[in-house]
Amino acid sequence: MSLAIVYCRSLLGIDAPEVMVEVHLGRGLPAFNLVGLPEASVKEAKERVRSAIQNSQFEFPSSRLTVNLAPADLPKNGGQFDLAIALGILAASGQIPAQQLSKYEFFGELALSGELRSCRGMIPVAMAARDAKRTLVLPTANAPQVSCVSGEHKIANNLLQVCRFLAGQEQLDHAPPHQPSQESTECADLIDIIGQYQGKRALEIAASAGHHLLLIGPPGTGKTMLASRILGIMPTLSEAEALETAAIYSISDLPDLPWQTRPFRQPHHSASAAALVGGGGKPKPGEISLSHNGVLFLDELQEFSRVILDNLREPMESQQITISRATARLNFPAKFQLIAAMNPSPCGFHQGELSRSTPDQVQRYLQRLSGPFLDRFDISVMIPALPKGSLSKPSQEGENSAVIKARVIASRDRQLARQDKLNAHLTAAEIKQFCPLTAGDSEFLENAIERLGLSVRAWHSIIKVARSIADLADDPKISRSHLTEALNYRAMERLLASLGKM
Repeated sequence: MSLAIVYCRSLLGIDAPEVMVEVHLGRGLPAFNLVGLPEASVKEAKERVRSAIQNSQFEFPSSRLTVNLAPADLPKNGGQFDLAIALGILAASGQIPAQQLSKYEFFGELALSGELRSCRGMIPVAMAARDAKRTLVLPTANAPQVSCVSGEHKIANNLLQVCRFLAGQEQLDHAPPHQPSQESTECADLIDIIGQYQGKRALEIAASAGHHLLLIGPPGTGKTMLASRILGIMPTLSEAEALETAAIYSISDLPDLPWQTRPFRQPHHSASAAALVGGGGKPKPGEISLSHNGVLFLDELQEFSRVILDNLREPMESQQITISRATARLNFPAKFQLIAAMNPSPCGFHQGELSRSTPDQVQRYLQRLSGPFLDRFDISVMIPALPKGSLSKPSQEGENSAVIKARVIASRDRQLARQDKLNAHLTAAEIKQFCPLTAGDSEFLENAIERLGLSVRAWHSIIKVARSIADLADDPKISRSHLTEALNYRAMERLLASLGKM
């Protein structure tokens, strides 16, 4: 047989499109031609495959060899095609049987000795192979990654072992069952924070429905401590959510998260736009995608470039980011919850004896953040300095994170049972359906947003926050008290309004 077809996968974002490796042995002078839009890392497979075949006790054919990676318009990069190319050459030259090749997909990089090396992006590949109803054959080193994906996956250590399996001389082991990580994922407790009851309440509301949260206050008041404790009051990821998050990390060359643990990303303010939203010459997911199903925390918000922050406006609502290149258009999921912390002025205090900034300086400082970006925060709350005596007097014990987490989980269960999504992700039509207001409450809210100078987006945000407050209290309907509390969480608008009156 002079023609063999082997199936493999390429990586395109978090998708794994099928690649058909076609190998043909023809007449002519010995040559090895590799076609199908391969990049440099794929072209180098010719030397790796040649050495691996010879060092695995096989003969490399001395004829005109053509390998086509179809479809030809799909860019290919990386060493994951090595195993499929080697098997295609051996099948086309009749050294191994080709009858069973169509039942499998082969993925792995070859060492010169014929050993199989691990590759990135195995979770999307395993999911795609499962959907195509084929068995995936992969390096042993990648077994822990694919163990969380249902389906049949076989592991091998080297090329010779795979060839013996195809010849019926040896059986390959199955990927071991998934073993949840034993790494500790305990989070710091909210009870450790002195005072700041409004901040804790705002954190609970944000965690219960996925609302974006902005914490404003002087230095050292506990903004970062509050944000770092939100994972302790959020439920663990479901199996489907954990698989989505693991797929993103598998293509990012980052250590895997403990299974079903929500990601918490905290990039430095010097991060570039590509680092935050994704991109690069070979596009990779950015911090917003690495925060998928978790939390993205931006400390010292004003220190980030305004242009970079404005790049977050669309994914904050669409929950995905699209990166366009000349050769491809990639979509990365970005269902993240943004929590940001900032000072109200350049000196940290916008009023009182400690303030050293004029109203003009404060206004210029706040203008580093665009209005449309700030408008996408459902909740903004002031975290004030602790009153005198809070540190010296015995603190009153509040609720610990476990108690608050129970309420958050119960609230999320109510939301998912009612509308199959969290309140923060409701559309305008769904707000009308699931968050109805009485005529009197609608008029009250309209008058309030007119006095504060808020937008229609803020109108929807306030209603969604009020719905979350009602869910935490297990109230079936939104009442005036819920709307009033939601209006209290608009600290940024009140800060900007107070500067305008000075």
